[in-house]
Amino acid sequence: MLAILAAIVFGFALLLDFLNSNLGAPDLFNNWTLALIGFLLLSLYLAGVGSGLRGAGGGRWYRGRRPGRG
Repeated sequence: MLAILAAIVFGFALLLDFLNSNLGAPDLFNNWTLALIGFLLLSLYLAGVGSGLRGAGGGRWYRGRRPGRG
């Protein structure tokens, strides 16, 4: 999810760069600020933050022997 958000932020920064716009707030939404937000989201994704809960059970939804294993 964080990688998707990073891609959206990078795309928005690229669009603002192509349109040469600063959204009326040059100190708040410049290209470098949006790039840093994208890098932050991408680094959080690569660090494993937001990958979901990895609780007990380890994905084992059955008990006992596996069905169909003689």
